[in-house]
Amino acid sequence: MSDRIPRIRAAIRQHLETEDIAIRDDSHLHAGHAGAKTGLGHYHVTVRSAHFDGTSLIARHRMIYSALGDLMQTDIHALSIRALSSDE
Repeated sequence: MSDRIPRIRAAIRQHLETEDIAIRDDSHLHAGHAGAKTGLGHYHVTVRSAHFDGTSLIARHRMIYSALGDLMQTDIHALSIRALSSDE
């Protein structure tokens, strides 16, 4: 497991009360990709949170990007997001 995954998980949990969170490192699928040369990773996150109840998909993504803050510059090159409300 990448040492980045615990940092990503902690950042999201710190800002969003997550009911469920799963993080997958897909960096190996992007070997040779220009973004992979920087050493930053490609990740897929699935987050379920009551904070997403009644919010649009774009608002949910913004909340996750905000929670990740500087990690988007220092650790993450690409992020795929599945953001679910508590009843989804």
